[in-house]
Amino acid sequence: MAQQQGGWPRTTLARSALIGDDGNWESEMAHAIRVGVTAALLTMPLSAQALAGTAEPAWLKGSMDKLKTELSPAIAPEERPRLERGLTQVAQFWQEADGDASVFEGFVRAQFARDQAGRDVIFDRFERLLEQVDGHMNEIGRELRSQTDLDLGPILPVDEIFSGYDPSAHILDDFFQNKLAFVVLLNFPLTTLDERLTQGPSWTRRQWAEARLAQRFSKRIPAEVGLEVARASAEAEQYIAQYNVWAHHLVDAHGTRLFPAHMRLLAHWNLRDQIKADYADRQQGLARQRLLQKVMERIVTQSIPAAVIDNPAVDWNPTTNEVRASSVQDADNPPSQTRPASAEREPDTRYATLLSAFRAVRKVDPYSPTAPTHIARRFDENREIPETRAHAIFETVLSSPLLGRVARFVQGRLGRRLEPFDIWYDGFLPRSTYSAAELDATVRQRYPNAQAFEADIPRILERLGFSHDRAQLIASRIAVDPARGSGHALGSSMRSARARLRTRVGAGGMDYKGYNIAVHELGHNVEQTISLHDVDHWLLAGVPNTAFTEALAFVFQGHDLELLGLSAPDDKALAFKTVNDYWMTCEIAAVALVDMGVWHWMYDHPEATPAELREATLAIARDVWNRYYAPVIGVRDVTLLAIYSHMINNFLYLPDYPIGHLIAFQVEAKMRAAGSVGQEFERVARLGQIAPDLWMRQASGSPVGADALLEATGRSLRELGAPR
Repeated sequence: MAQQQGGWPRTTLARSALIGDDGNWESEMAHAIRVGVTAALLTMPLSAQALAGTAEPAWLKGSMDKLKTELSPAIAPEERPRLERGLTQVAQFWQEADGDASVFEGFVRAQFARDQAGRDVIFDRFERLLEQVDGHMNEIGRELRSQTDLDLGPILPVDEIFSGYDPSAHILDDFFQNKLAFVVLLNFPLTTLDERLTQGPSWTRRQWAEARLAQRFSKRIPAEVGLEVARASAEAEQYIAQYNVWAHHLVDAHGTRLFPAHMRLLAHWNLRDQIKADYADRQQGLARQRLLQKVMERIVTQSIPAAVIDNPAVDWNPTTNEVRASSVQDADNPPSQTRPASAEREPDTRYATLLSAFRAVRKVDPYSPTAPTHIARRFDENREIPETRAHAIFETVLSSPLLGRVARFVQGRLGRRLEPFDIWYDGFLPRSTYSAAELDATVRQRYPNAQAFEADIPRILERLGFSHDRAQLIASRIAVDPARGSGHALGSSMRSARARLRTRVGAGGMDYKGYNIAVHELGHNVEQTISLHDVDHWLLAGVPNTAFTEALAFVFQGHDLELLGLSAPDDKALAFKTVNDYWMTCEIAAVALVDMGVWHWMYDHPEATPAELREATLAIARDVWNRYYAPVIGVRDVTLLAIYSHMINNFLYLPDYPIGHLIAFQVEAKMRAAGSVGQEFERVARLGQIAPDLWMRQASGSPVGADALLEATGRSLRELGAPR
């Protein structure tokens, strides 16, 4: 998972990282009306003052007319539409506190660039200085969060305050107050989503950079609102980062411990990945998977006892929910850490945390004229993929007859009826031939600490096809730290700083789960590094949206065993990988639909209690499951699709993953055809932050979509002799 680049709001990489359907969320007609309203908002000259509840100065129109009359004769005819547009854009955000008519008129006379040469100077100045502002704010924020993000020992109450403080929260406010934002709005065009999607393919790279510059000032958010969002984000991050289950202290009906000593699993990542790993265990794997499914269900229903969260001093039977003091005394639970063995449930903290985040980001709504909800901002601004289109893509993947065919294929390979946790079946991949213990031992020997992984990055990159010199250079710009949570990639926003890779490293070294995540995060960091250092305009640094950086990270992650020297794919292995890609895309597409449905429900019920949100989330999860998975797995009313921690700490981030899977499949097919991951990876990472389909056409020859994966999955099933 990639974290936000830069301390203050960027166009595509918001830290926070859809639509209803028929059924219980909203009717198709109601949804169409909602989307139609959103589309209309994108093309209307809305007043930011009106949406924010502040009055437009009475003198404003007269001053604008006066300036048009005064300045038009002094500029070339082709520059006059630009003057009119700039005045309109400034007027949308100007408030009485910014100055009276004389101040407004003086500002325009002084700051309007009358020709292209003047605009070039202003553009270059902003591009150079914003890199410094973003970059240094990113570094400050990283340091403030270091104790809560990294495995550096206990978190003190003061660390929570530091991590919740965002020093960049005032910058947008300051840039409006000191009028730097108005300089941009006066001289560069604010574009709508429709303009970027329809006209963008004919734009120059400079035009794209200008569009990204103006977008930074498309809303005027007060500093106190930004701080509130930062606080809610930090609290959610901390809640999730410490949500561990000590697997050795899980017991079955006979009191048997199924997991090895010292195993600590972070929800949801490690719980899910342990289910995947246990397909290789022919003796205890199935019993373990059933136990972990029950753990997940307890978490999402909030029937999990609070005492068992990150507490190795108690034993817990997830099936009966019985809790007792642990009979095992070891380094995991010294007497000083003993807590009462109570079965009292967690008091809906999961959903209270999500509600707190919702109420914080909702405070941005009045100041966001072209995207007046967090949902609209995530899709129309951050992803630049309308929610109707995203929903249609997910629907295409999940409604395909291929889902039933792959389910039957999985069932045949398992030799038993499918169970709900089989949505995470990964027996199509080569790693299923290795036991978890074998993989852990291999990884621990190679990577006893985070520094060992950092030292190995040049070799990893060369193995993926990067040249020796490029591998050394890129690796020198990436630092590796031990994460407190599952791990993340924190890119640098200025070229003089290093990107940071964070992954979990235990006392005995990195295990396979940590390594698999580390390879994924390395993909993020390599993309972040190339798209920062090698792009032609700093304002285009990055990728179109987080789905694209996830896609490039998936490319790296798919080669994790090869990088350990354990496998090399042949044609049959590639066919299996394609089927796996489809199965995994279906799973995360369904999860994304739950995330989207929950956000729409919160907007429809803004005064909901945590308990009401819990029940709504479970209902939405069951509904999505029943529509897509119940027909092929044979079990109804399953709540597992609500387990993802991203729902709580990344604020509508999950739709990026299925889109990322589809992009990764398209891009990796191009890489295989080119015969090198490294060279193609570098080429596409340099495309930068342009429109999604424009990026995809230049990268792979086709727009973002599911067709390539669906076609390849059908072909692979035929090659593998899967039942119809």
